[in-house]
Amino acid sequence: MTHRVNWDDLRIMLAIADHGSVASAARWLGVNHTTVLRRMHAFEEAQKIRLFDRLPTGYALTAEGEQLVSGARSIDETVAALERRITGRDLKLEGVIRLTTTDTIMTSVLFRHLAEFRQDHPRIAIELALTNNLLNLSRRDADVAIRPARTLPKPLVGVRAADIGFAVYGAPSYLSHHPANPLSEDQVWLGVEEMLVHSPAAKWMQRHVPDAPVGFRADSFVALTHATRAGMGLAMLPCCLADGDPSLHRLEAPPADLEVGLWVLTHEDLMKAARIRAFVDYMTKAIKSDRTRLEGRNGTPPAAMEHSL
Repeated sequence: MTHRVNWDDLRIMLAIADHGSVASAARWLGVNHTTVLRRMHAFEEAQKIRLFDRLPTGYALTAEGEQLVSGARSIDETVAALERRITGRDLKLEGVIRLTTTDTIMTSVLFRHLAEFRQDHPRIAIELALTNNLLNLSRRDADVAIRPARTLPKPLVGVRAADIGFAVYGAPSYLSHHPANPLSEDQVWLGVEEMLVHSPAAKWMQRHVPDAPVGFRADSFVALTHATRAGMGLAMLPCCLADGDPSLHRLEAPPADLEVGLWVLTHEDLMKAARIRAFVDYMTKAIKSDRTRLEGRNGTPPAAMEHSL
């Protein structure tokens, strides 16, 4: 006889399907790796089906798994929509706000603004998901996102509070042995990993230095800033991270076509909740006050060069 399905088990199966491995699903769920593995094996045994093929590249859904996960995803979306509507009716300036942003934005501007917001709203707690991946606000992975984007993703609502400027930077220890022209063939570059392949920095390198040697890659601009500071090579970095750092030199003014918008986003259902609306309004105003630094218009004068980016 088929056992009744536990919704918590379905959430675990969904997480494995979405993230491709037990370890990644466990991290996303905030539980132990062995817990996810045990629950998956117990679920498959109880239901007398095999949901996943264990491949060298990760976990792939079987035909039976595809059917079950499709149904579970429909339930998950219904539950998430119900949770959004319930949250959207909350008129109290208290509770928890789940915030997702990137390490770049968190490091360069947000800590100070979050501290000030908490002083004004001590009954609102912030839970931070720091990632360069775009979490799903429709499924309540987060309540508010503050992150770069070219356009406003649907069905989210929000404000393009500022732009993020990029420029090429190098450390004195590197520049003392290499030309100041970033387009010189003698440069060693620091590049981005796959997670940031669509960033302005990656696109600039693809256009201007596609064949340049890359001595180091990272999936974080904070890590690339540290690598640049250590003299490992040149990097196209967000100005808000690199400007004002005495151990880094900007080689040219930020190219205007590299700017990407910094958005404060939430789901349209959640904007009705008092704490979400207060947080979005506060952070939008605070980020707008940092526009000059985010766009790279208050950095040190770039070194004189013959070439233009």
